[in-house]
Amino acid sequence: MTTAEGLSAPGAASAPPRQHGETDHLTPGRRSRRRADNLRGWLYVAPFLIAFGMFLIWPTIYGLWMSFTGVSLAGTNDEFIGLDNWAEALGDPQVWSSLGNTAWFTVLSTVPLVAVALLLAVLVNLGLPGQWFWRLSFFMPFLLASTVVSQFWLWMYNPQLGLINSFLGWFGIDGVAWLQNPSTAMIAVVITTVWWTIGFNFLLYLAALQNIPDQLYEAASLDGAGGWRKFVSITLPQLAPTTVLVLVLQLLNSLKVFDQIYQMTGGGPGGSTRPILLYIYEVGFTGYRLGYASAISYIFFFLIIIVSIAYMVISSRRSVKP
Repeated sequence: MTTAEGLSAPGAASAPPRQHGETDHLTPGRRSRRRADNLRGWLYVAPFLIAFGMFLIWPTIYGLWMSFTGVSLAGTNDEFIGLDNWAEALGDPQVWSSLGNTAWFTVLSTVPLVAVALLLAVLVNLGLPGQWFWRLSFFMPFLLASTVVSQFWLWMYNPQLGLINSFLGWFGIDGVAWLQNPSTAMIAVVITTVWWTIGFNFLLYLAALQNIPDQLYEAASLDGAGGWRKFVSITLPQLAPTTVLVLVLQLLNSLKVFDQIYQMTGGGPGGSTRPILLYIYEVGFTGYRLGYASAISYIFFFLIIIVSIAYMVISSRRSVKP
C-alpha cells in the first residue's frame, strides 16, 4: 500500500521521520520569534491569571481549609479540627431549614420568571403599538439596585399605608401583613423578585423570537395551521435552547438569593424566609464562626454540583432520544 510518506523525488535522500514537537526544522530566527510571541501571549493573559488565582482559586482553596479548622472572625482558634464542622453542619436543623427555604424560593420564583417572561416576549413580538414603551417597562426594573427595589416594595407592603392593602380595601378585602406573616412573607419576596428580574429573561426570549425565520410560519399557514398550532409546533421548539439557558441561569440566581431577603425581612418572621446564604452570613459574621460557616458553604456548594450534574444527565438523555 503506497503512502504519502513513501513518495519522494528521484535521487533525493530520505529524511528521518520527525518526532512530535520537534522544532529543529525552524531556523534560529523563527525559533526566536516564536519564543517572543509565546512570551507576549503570556504577558497578555498574566493580569487575568493573577486576578483569577487571587480572587477565585486561592479563596476556594483557603475556604476549604478553613472548613477543617475552628477559626473565628478574629483569626483565633485556627487549629485543625478535622470533620467536626462538617458533622455539626449536617446535624444542624437550621442548615436544613435554610436549605428548604432556598429550595422553596427557587421553585416559587423560577416558574413565573420563565413562563411569564416568555408570555411577555410573545405579546410584545406580536407587534403591539408602542413597542419601545413595553420593552422599557419590562426591562427597566432590572436596572435598579437591590436596595431601591427593596425599599420600594417595603412601602408597597406596608400593612397600614401600603398601596397593595389600599387596593385590596377598595374591594372590601382586609389588609394583609405581607412581610410580618410567615405564610405570606416568602410569597411577597417572590413577587418582588419576579417584578425586579423578569426583564432580563424577557429580553433573551424577545431576541430569540425575532430570530425565528418567517418562512416557517408562512409554510405553516399554507398548511392551514392556526396561531396556537404555530406556537406549539414552531415557536416553542425554536425557543428550546433559549429556554434551557434561561432555566439554568434562573436556577443559579435563585439559589444565590440574598439581597432582597436580607433587606426586606432579614430572614424572618421566625426564619421563614431565611435562605442558606443568609444563615452562612449570620454564622460567620454575627456568630464569628468562620470555620463553621465555611463548612456550610461547601455543603451547599456540593449540593449545587449534584443538582447541576443531575440536570446535565437528564438533559443529555433527552437530547439523544430520536
